[in-house]
Amino acid sequence: MPSNLDYKSIGEVRILPRNRCFYAEFVYQQDIKSSEVDASKVLGIDHGLNNWLTCVSNIGTSFIVDGLHLKSINQWYNKSVAKIKENKPQGFWSNRLAAITEKRNRQMRDATNKAARIVINHCSDHKIGTVVFGWNVEQKDSINLGSKTNQKFVQIPTAKLKNRIAQLCEQYGIKFVETEESYTSKTSFLDNDFLPTFGAKPEGWKESGKRISRGLYRSQDGTKINADCNGAVNIIRKVAAIFKFDLIGVGRGCLSQPTKVLLRTLQKSPRLQTGEA
Repeated sequence: MPSNLDYKSIGEVRILPRNRCFYAEFVYQQDIKSSEVDASKVLGIDHGLNNWLTCVSNIGTSFIVDGLHLKSINQWYNKSVAKIKENKPQGFWSNRLAAITEKRNRQMRDATNKAARIVINHCSDHKIGTVVFGWNVEQKDSINLGSKTNQKFVQIPTAKLKNRIAQLCEQYGIKFVETEESYTSKTSFLDNDFLPTFGAKPEGWKESGKRISRGLYRSQDGTKINADCNGAVNIIRKVAAIFKFDLIGVGRGCLSQPTKVLLRTLQKSPRLQTGEA
């Protein structure tokens, strides 16, 4: 029995076979934690590949959860699988393949939990009561960015991360909003461009700014900001009118110099930093 669980509160135990192993899942009910948050304070989240999550709030904070470590894990995994399966019949599977697959899955699950906890910790520390996540339905399965990029995107567990963030938001009394993210990367926030919705771009519409290189966006007056931060704050704009969010607190500083969080260098689990078992 895990030391951090009260066996009297467990309602169900599931035995799951996976990669030639068996796992026990303990299901129990957890109460919603009371937290003092302000629903008018909002965090917009734009997801990607190199920058797994780019987060910008309307109170002037911003940070990026690095995704290069996950790309490295997947590259190692794909290379190892290809080497083991070389000259083997179709459908070949072995203990070695099961072991490296399980290792990769654990690493992905660990990264998902850490990234979600980083988002929730940031919200709790700054009393942010709303999270807006940009997401297009079935986007990972239907994208066409070339075979190599498609493989990288589909292997990154962003959908699981989104769901985990939503779970933690519910647990901490934070409102979670999912919205489509069309044109958020093209539209210039600093120029207050009109932000079209998917399939409803007006004829003759053109953005004021331009993405000039990987990671940089240039507004109409030449101001350079982080391109993913521009996308993240535009995700808030998608729902700002509905929820009456005030974006006056978003300055050029938080759009230009977001803090970067490297999952592989964390000295302590984000969960333990909150004092939880």
